[in-house]
Amino acid sequence: MSFNSLGLSDALLKAIDKKGYTVPSPIQEKAIPPILERKDVLASAQTGTGKTAGFTLPILQLLSQGQHYRKRPIRALILTPTRELAAQILDNVKAYSEFVDIRSMVVFGGVNANPQIRSLRNGVDILVATPGRLLDLHNQRALSLAKTEILVLDEADRMLDMGFQRDINKILALLPKKRQNLLFSATFSKEIKKLASGILYHPVSVEAAPENTTAEKVDQKMYKVDKAKKSAVVIKLISEGNWKQVLIFTRTKHGANRLSEKLAKSGITSAAIHGNKSQGARTKALAGFKQNKIRVLVATDIAARGLDIPLLPHVINYELPNISEDYVHRIGRTGRAGASGEAISLVSQDEVAYVKGIEKLLELTLPKETIAGFEPSFVFDYNAAAPKKNQQGRPKRTNRNNNRRRKRT
Repeated sequence: MSFNSLGLSDALLKAIDKKGYTVPSPIQEKAIPPILERKDVLASAQTGTGKTAGFTLPILQLLSQGQHYRKRPIRALILTPTRELAAQILDNVKAYSEFVDIRSMVVFGGVNANPQIRSLRNGVDILVATPGRLLDLHNQRALSLAKTEILVLDEADRMLDMGFQRDINKILALLPKKRQNLLFSATFSKEIKKLASGILYHPVSVEAAPENTTAEKVDQKMYKVDKAKKSAVVIKLISEGNWKQVLIFTRTKHGANRLSEKLAKSGITSAAIHGNKSQGARTKALAGFKQNKIRVLVATDIAARGLDIPLLPHVINYELPNISEDYVHRIGRTGRAGASGEAISLVSQDEVAYVKGIEKLLELTLPKETIAGFEPSFVFDYNAAAPKKNQQGRPKRTNRNNNRRRKRT
């Protein structure tokens, strides 16, 4: 199937051709037609499958062919959990809208709101936003959602994990009841299905890959190693393998900073990216990584979604995530768009229970190896005490932490 057969306009086909794409990805092939028919859509797609274009292209067509206003109101709202993902979605919207009369912009926290307010006053057709900043601007009467025709919740499962349920409910109350709703998620968890049932009207369900699967071309392996030796193992792997571009995940911001400093002291250029970093620092670090000026980017899970790094060869889980689904999102940074990649997890004794949860989710047993000179002092035992969970079956997260995380986005 070609893009020509999806019913897209000549202007959009011209933009697609300029980007060098000829064949739509599975999620684009499945999602674009029902969106063009103005149907609600519930879509599950792995990261790196082209899902952003899957909703961007039909939205641009619907808006360009619909009613035009002298003062441009917000006609399409795209909500996303992180600043990085919001910025990248806007880049996609601008690239595909080059030959249509559509104005778009992005708003997120961590930067001065005044330039955003000034841009909103000039009118905008498509607004990409993180929930917190959107509500802040609405409270300042800097924007109105009264004429919004299309709502997109991108990375909806991540938004729920980050504590945005209340913000989402507030935003829904600001929108017209009659609208088109598009919900994109990497997983169809119980929470997502519950959210979808309250938002979507007779939705078309599309799925580009089986639930909670990982990219087929990602070589996954786990190394058993004592916690105190993890940084030395990382330095050995990167140095001896002469790896040029590595994304490493830690569980905490402090841990990301500390590992980045250790790598730098070992002569490996590195930068940390997490919620405590200013937006300028995060943008600079990501740009340096993409341009190969920085060999290693150390990130918390805020970077697990939305980072578009073409042909990223290596991902390391320095610490395993305490939510199994996050493992899928993390290693989804590599092996994208048909490319091969490697995902390595360093497993210490206190993380064995997380391995069990990940393997149950993936329905497979991952290979576990040791590294000469770094043999673990513990015996790998699946019956190790599992982390305490709340009623939803997730590791406990306090409201305080969720609120803090939400405010920084």
